[in-house]
Amino acid sequence: MTVLRIATRKSPLALWQTGHVAERLRDAHPGLQVELVPMSTRGDQVLDRSLAAIGGKGLFLKELELAMQRGEADCAVHSLKDVPMELEPGFALAAILARADHADAFVSNAFDGIDALPQGARVGTSSLRRQAQLRARRPDLQLLDLRGNVNTRLARLDAGEYDAIVLACAGLERLGFGERIRARLDAPDWLPAPAQGAIAIECRDGDATVQALCAALDDAATHARVSAERAMNRALHGSCHVPVAALARLEDGGARLVLQGLVGSASDGRLVRARAEGPAGAPDAIGLQVARQLLDAGAGEFL
Repeated sequence: MTVLRIATRKSPLALWQTGHVAERLRDAHPGLQVELVPMSTRGDQVLDRSLAAIGGKGLFLKELELAMQRGEADCAVHSLKDVPMELEPGFALAAILARADHADAFVSNAFDGIDALPQGARVGTSSLRRQAQLRARRPDLQLLDLRGNVNTRLARLDAGEYDAIVLACAGLERLGFGERIRARLDAPDWLPAPAQGAIAIECRDGDATVQALCAALDDAATHARVSAERAMNRALHGSCHVPVAALARLEDGGARLVLQGLVGSASDGRLVRARAEGPAGAPDAIGLQVARQLLDAGAGEFL
């Protein structure tokens, strides 16, 4: 194969991520031509309702998968946190790149962090996971919906619609907005979406040529971490309809994996937490263990 066509959403962040993958593929395979196939997805088009209300994050994938099925693209690039736990039949993840910053970002023009916000401040986020953790910490806050790409969300903050918004650090840094991060929201108090900060390449299952090209970009440490987080989420049947958070870390030189998990209620801020650790070579088992602990602790009520 001399030309590889990558389907991508048209948002600035999606185009940055796909351009990054294209550059890495060219470096790994001199002589390979990589072309971007930008597409608009239903998840990008419907911005007046939450993702949970219109069908979930899988809406960001559907059109890209159809393009691969029609032979218009050979693979697609996604934020792994947007990829459903179970792919549609006929598709596979060919590679997961080294993870960027996994944390959430507190962004505000006037306040340094969540605890510095005044009583009743307006915070923008449509993520149920972020809403649950905000309610747990500051039940007095007004939580307002916020959809659209990163540039749109920042513009709405700058227009005075919110006192603060919560975004992913990785997205801000990739687009050159790192200076907008007033505070990193990180473990153990605050947990990200499963696989947040990781980029994945999806291709047709059984397309050995494309899988071999993309495999050069796979990062083993990231693969282990996000496998545990996604296994936990899968066992909980998690989606954007449910406030589920997870973060895995590698310790002892990468030999041991430690997973923290959380399920919450976006309506009242009740949180259930769990933690487990084990050999890095058994991420799925560790994810399942944390899911069982969460369910035993009452997380089923929120699911």
